[in-house]
Amino acid sequence: MSKQNKSLPTSFLIVFAKFVWKSLWLAMMSQLAPSEKGSYQRPSSQFRHQINGDNNIYTSEVDRYCLYVGISCPWAHRTLMVRVLKGLENVIDVNIVIPSVNQGGWEMQKISENCHNLRQLYQLSQPDYKGRCTVPVLWDKKTKTIVNNESAEIIVILNNQFNEYAKNPDLNLYPDEFKSEIDSWNEKIYHHVNNGVYRCGFAQTQEAYEEACLGLFTVLDEIEAHLTHNRYLCNHQLTLADIRLFTTLIRFDAVYYTLFKCSLRSIESYPNLSRYMKDIDTLAGVKQTYDLKVIKKDYFGNLFPLNPSGIIPL
Repeated sequence: MSKQNKSLPTSFLIVFAKFVWKSLWLAMMSQLAPSEKGSYQRPSSQFRHQINGDNNIYTSEVDRYCLYVGISCPWAHRTLMVRVLKGLENVIDVNIVIPSVNQGGWEMQKISENCHNLRQLYQLSQPDYKGRCTVPVLWDKKTKTIVNNESAEIIVILNNQFNEYAKNPDLNLYPDEFKSEIDSWNEKIYHHVNNGVYRCGFAQTQEAYEEACLGLFTVLDEIEAHLTHNRYLCNHQLTLADIRLFTTLIRFDAVYYTLFKCSLRSIESYPNLSRYMKDIDTLAGVKQTYDLKVIKKDYFGNLFPLNPSGIIPL
């Protein structure tokens, strides 16, 4: 019998390889992105304390707090933007963590609090902690505890609680007269855009993907129309809603369009969204809060289930 006749049929090898890869992919995705019926479900943040609240356990002081952030993370990026716009660079420190594809977590760029990774920092704050270790983290150097790890709340804290030390105390990104409008935009943008791109990229069924993708572009279309007669989401006032949207938009064409299959349209094809994004990008200090080369490297190089080759597109 010839060697060719002894080999397994090509069709069998293909079917078997597809079965093995999909099984492994689903197993990896279950750890990376918890889902319900194939739709990505983002876990809730566990540390939700306030500055100048909680019986004044945490009070506003210079050089008491620091932010642990990953440069590629859009949620952490929000906190860096508010920090620089408010002028809090000399008030709140920043520690950088980097993703480790093999460890499946965030590693310290430099050892901090005698910790080599973010999990050790979480366990320093709460020794019995078993949950996910995410960025950003607002850390209290005095009590060695996590104040808050919910980005939406951290940016409100940075906007409100350190004005006596801020270089730009008069800048209010969450003014009372726009709070209801800001909250309304935040709710819609969080579900369909900020988390929507992840719901596209981490979807485990075609149905879940299409639902998320169509929802994403429906809201982008709505924002595009709204920006026809408005500089920002709330008329001509820059707010936290704009910060929360910008950190997704700046990553969209470079990462989400391809890696997360958000491919109906690029942001570049939206004239008003493009103008809006560039407008915010030119604000003082904003360009220093992110690095697109690092962002692409981290997403394409570390999200192994989505890009097993690890090849980073030009």
